[in-house]
Amino acid sequence: MSLDNPIYLIWLFVAVSAGLAFEAIYLLCFSTASYRSQINRRLRLSKDQPDRESVLVELRRERGLTSGGNYRLGFVALNRLILQSGLTLGFTRLAIIVGFGGVLAFGAVMVFRHDLFEAAAAGLFGTTLLPFLALRWLRSRRQGKFAAQFPDALDIIVRSLRAGHPVPVAVSMVGREMGDPVGSEFGIVTDEITYGADLETAMRNLYARIGSDDLPLFVTAVAIQGSTGGNLGEILQNLSGVIRNRFKMRRKIRALAAEGRASAIILSALPISIFFIILWLVPDFYAQVWDVPLTKQLVAGAVVWLIIGNMIMFKMVNFKI
Repeated sequence: MSLDNPIYLIWLFVAVSAGLAFEAIYLLCFSTASYRSQINRRLRLSKDQPDRESVLVELRRERGLTSGGNYRLGFVALNRLILQSGLTLGFTRLAIIVGFGGVLAFGAVMVFRHDLFEAAAAGLFGTTLLPFLALRWLRSRRQGKFAAQFPDALDIIVRSLRAGHPVPVAVSMVGREMGDPVGSEFGIVTDEITYGADLETAMRNLYARIGSDDLPLFVTAVAIQGSTGGNLGEILQNLSGVIRNRFKMRRKIRALAAEGRASAIILSALPISIFFIILWLVPDFYAQVWDVPLTKQLVAGAVVWLIIGNMIMFKMVNFKI
C-alpha cells in the first residue's frame, strides 16, 4: 500500500472531513447549554425550573430532607450519613437498591454454598454493613473534594467583600462560579437566605449537610461578624491560608505514610491471594477439611484477626491535622 496512489489521499480527506463533521454536529447539538448551567447541579435544575424555591425543595428532597429542610428519617445518624454522602437517589430508590443487593447476596451464597445460615449472614451483610461502609466512603470522598475546593470559595468571597458586596451576595457568587459540591451547597445557602433564613442558620445548615472539619471556623467567623462586626474579608483570607496549609500538610503526611499503606495492602492481600491461587491450581487441596466445623471457626478467626490488624495499621498511617 502506497500513499502515491491518489485514491488513498481521497479516502484520507474523506475520513478527516467525516471527523470534522461529527465534531461540528456534536458542538452544535450537545454544547448549546452555557457553562453556567453545567457547572453544578443547582444551576442545571435552575435552567429547567426558573422558580428558585422549587429548585431548593428539589435539592432538599434529593438529599433526604423535607421541603422545610428537616430530616425525613427518625434515625438521625443514618439520615445525616445519607445527607453528607451526597447521594441524590432518594430514600425509596436507595432502599430498593440495598434490598436488591441483600437478596442477590443471599441467592448467590445459597446457590454456591447451599447453607441457609451462611446465606442469611451474607444477606444481612449486604443490607446493613456493606451499605453503611459504602455511605461512609462516599461521605469521606465528598468531604475531601469539598475541602479541596473550599479555599478557592473563600477567596471568591474575600474578593467580593473587598469589592463592597454584602455577605449573601458574596456567597451567591460561589454558588454561580464553582462546581459541585461547593457550588450547589453555597447555592442552597443563598436560596435559604432568600426565603427567610438568617445567615447564621443557613451556615449551620451548610455544616450539617457537609460535616467538614474546616467549616466550623468559617461558620463561627461569619456568625461573629454578623453580631459584633469586624473585617470579615481579612478573617476569611487568613482562614483560607490556614486551610491551604492544613491541606498541604495532609498531603505531605499521606506521601510519607505511603509505604505503610502499601505494606498494609500487600500483607492483607497476600493470604487471600495465596488461598485462591491454591484453590485454582489444586481444587481438591481443601476438600478433606472444608466441611469440618473447626475449619470454619479457624477461617472466621483468621478473618477477624486480619481485620484487627488492618485497623491497627490504618490508625498508624492516618493522622488528624
